[in-house]
Amino acid sequence: MSFPDVFSAICLIGGALSCLFGAIGLLTFPDVTARLQAATKPQTLGLILILIGTGVQLDLVYATGLILVGLFQMLTAPVLAQLVGRAAYRTGSVERDTLIIDELGDRIDREPGVR
Repeated sequence: MSFPDVFSAICLIGGALSCLFGAIGLLTFPDVTARLQAATKPQTLGLILILIGTGVQLDLVYATGLILVGLFQMLTAPVLAQLVGRAAYRTGSVERDTLIIDELGDRIDREPGVR
C-alpha cells in the first residue's frame, strides 16, 4: 500500500467515526443546545475528513469540486445551527435556567421587537 492509500483510509475511517459519534450524540444528548453541537461540529469534521480522503484518490480537477462542497458545509452548518437554536429558544424548547449566559434572553427583554 502506498502512502496516499493509507492516508485516505485513515481520513475515511476517521470521518465515518466522527459522523457516527455525532449521530449517537444527537440521539442521546438531553437538550436542544447539546444536540445542536452534536449535529454540527462532528458532522462537519466527519464530512471534511471524508472529502479529504476522497480527494487524495481523485485527480486535481475533480478534487477542486470537493473543496467547494467542504467550504459550503463549513459556511452553512453554523448558520443553520444558529437559526435552529434561535427558533428552539423562542418556542420554549430551551430551558433558560440551564444556560450559563443568556444573551438572547437579555436582548429580547430589553428590546421586545427583536426577532
